[in-house]
Amino acid sequence: GAQQLERLSSDRLKTTLLEVTSTESIEAATAWVKECVGNKGLWGLVNNAGIVHPTCPNEWLTKEDYIKVLNVNLIGLIDVTLHMLPLVKKAKGRVVNISSIMGRLSTMGGGYCLSKYGVEAFSDSLRREIHSFGVKVAIIEPGYFRTSMTDIQKSLEILEQQWIKVPEEIKESYGQPYFDSFYEMFKDNLASRCSTDLYMVTDCMEHALISKYPHTRYSAGWDSRYIFIPLSYFPTAITDFLLTPSFSKPAQAL
Repeated sequence: GAQQLERLSSDRLKTTLLEVTSTESIEAATAWVKECVGNKGLWGLVNNAGIVHPTCPNEWLTKEDYIKVLNVNLIGLIDVTLHMLPLVKKAKGRVVNISSIMGRLSTMGGGYCLSKYGVEAFSDSLRREIHSFGVKVAIIEPGYFRTSMTDIQKSLEILEQQWIKVPEEIKESYGQPYFDSFYEMFKDNLASRCSTDLYMVTDCMEHALISKYPHTRYSAGWDSRYIFIPLSYFPTAITDFLLTPSFSKPAQAL
């Protein structure tokens, strides 16, 4: 992937491998960047690594399922930022963190929404702390887009595998019809909601990096801007009233 990117791009583009869950890998990447930029420092850091699965009702998950997602989406992002920050400060540059509209409105179980709420909180505190150094921090909150994370077949396979692992007592409380309904809702959402116009996200990245006055937050996608953002400002009781009926009744519901 890295070699292909170099072949298809300008000779000014350089690549290195980075595993965001490995501090040793982050340290090596930081040293590589430092060697590339020298005393000029690093103008822009874009934290874009992320995973979404498993995504399903919280009771179907284990602690390890949450840790897997949090380690990439939140802890990895923080680790990369803390290592690269001295270089960004030297350039009086930009930190751009890719969150999600799910960092403003939690609509699904699993580690994804939790991690994105964490990205929002980390970014807000960091922005205020390093303002005096001339560094600007921006958050991008994409809605649903067609990427490898929203691949329909892969997502449905993971959902089925997760249901198989659920303890029998919990399975009985929800029932097979509940899973079947959730499966179809999940499938329909991925098929109908995901935009293929990734420029709506990359344009936000570009503006956050090179604009003289970058925004604090960018809402990327029509669903993000006109559905999820307004819903996030509603009183909680109203949001619950609107979203809860989208779930079927479990077998042992009251």
